[in-house]
Amino acid sequence: MKSYLAAAIQMTSVPDLQKNLSQAEELIDLAVRQGAELVGLPENFSFMGAEQDKLAQAELISQETEKFLIKMAQRFQVTILGGGFPVPVRDTGKVYNTALLIDANGQELSRYQKVHLFDVNVPDGNTYQESSTVMAGQSLPPVYCSETLGNIGLSICYDVRFPELYRHLAKQGTEIIFVPAAFTAFTGKDHWQVLLQARAIENTCYVIAPAQTGTNYDRRQTHGHAMIIDPWGAILADAGDKPGVAIAEIKPTRLEQVRRQMPSLQHRVF
Repeated sequence: MKSYLAAAIQMTSVPDLQKNLSQAEELIDLAVRQGAELVGLPENFSFMGAEQDKLAQAELISQETEKFLIKMAQRFQVTILGGGFPVPVRDTGKVYNTALLIDANGQELSRYQKVHLFDVNVPDGNTYQESSTVMAGQSLPPVYCSETLGNIGLSICYDVRFPELYRHLAKQGTEIIFVPAAFTAFTGKDHWQVLLQARAIENTCYVIAPAQTGTNYDRRQTHGHAMIIDPWGAILADAGDKPGVAIAEIKPTRLEQVRRQMPSLQHRVF
């Protein structure tokens, strides 16, 4: 693993596939021009609309999103995470909320289907029922081991509330954790930052958290604050509440230093 720049992209995705892909391309270009070699896009980056609208267009969204990720990775010669998009599940009428990691050659490195679905009555009066259209993944998230970029573990949004998932990633050798999200504005203001810092601290890993922000459709408002956090829990970059990019350096020397000073992963009892 070498030192390099990573980018967590922040978008305001809407119920318009082509508009979202154009926005994503502009922000990937911005990140690469600033030197990023690893780029993460948020959950629902290619389409963010009502669940039934997403389901009706799922086949097209899935195909166009995968083609887009391959094209962008090859064009810009970077590794890209598509942080969450619908992939139809045959004979179910549902989709997997899928994260996909693609290398600079356009090759798939790892794929993860979100296991924790957001079925929540939020105190602001909004109700979310992700399981109405999404099928939960059945497998723990993968870890992709790269000699240059480090060991990369995947997760998606609501997963961040389940520390056992991240402890699994840590036990598999993860050094960089992706948490692409579309966190609600209501829960985000209280929980987003502290949860990301906790996952970084307890697993002594870098956390890269691309995010949705602003009003995406109807009453759906997302929190923003795409972040990159170091293994000590320090916030290295924060994209604020507008579309943009959070960029920070991933340093193997910092990872080694924190793990040497705070060897908590070696002290696990259970």
